[in-house]
Amino acid sequence: MPMRDRRIAAFAIFALACATPAHAQSPYGIGRAATPAEIAGWNIDVDRHGNNLPPGSGSVSHGRAVFDQQCAACHGAKGEGGIGDRLVGGQGTLATPSPVRTVGSYWPYATTLFDYIRRAMPQNAPQSLSNEDVYAVSAYILHLNGLLPAEATLDARTLPAIKMPNRNMFVGDSRPDVEDPACMAGC
Repeated sequence: MPMRDRRIAAFAIFALACATPAHAQSPYGIGRAATPAEIAGWNIDVDRHGNNLPPGSGSVSHGRAVFDQQCAACHGAKGEGGIGDRLVGGQGTLATPSPVRTVGSYWPYATTLFDYIRRAMPQNAPQSLSNEDVYAVSAYILHLNGLLPAEATLDARTLPAIKMPNRNMFVGDSRPDVEDPACMAGC
């Protein structure tokens, strides 16, 4: 066996002998299990009925101030869109050849608006708004869509009670492999 091959073989044996077994915390050997506190920090979803809405409240006027500061740069001064989606208008256009899908024309539940803002906005700092700011921005966007008066205040009781214009236009998924969310037992 040539000298070079002996050196490579000796190095390989030495490397294997020095290696210690790694104890992985996952099948891939990376990461760790999330702590209950970490999970609680992200377990903030709100369903269509308003379950898991936090305490707090926000007015349309406060929402206007927060929107101007945190949202208008992307969504336009009055929610008309810009680099971010259009949030306002479009009522009555969904059945036309050029539908305009906005919060006011397309979204079926006001609680979805709160949930989305709370978890994902502003885009450069998700989850940075207080609960009061999220209620307020939600109120302002709903006001811009003609769904709330200027003096309105939203909270965990009033937000789920808002009837969105497109609420009854969504249909269930009839595929047999998809659970019907309206069915709660024996489905």
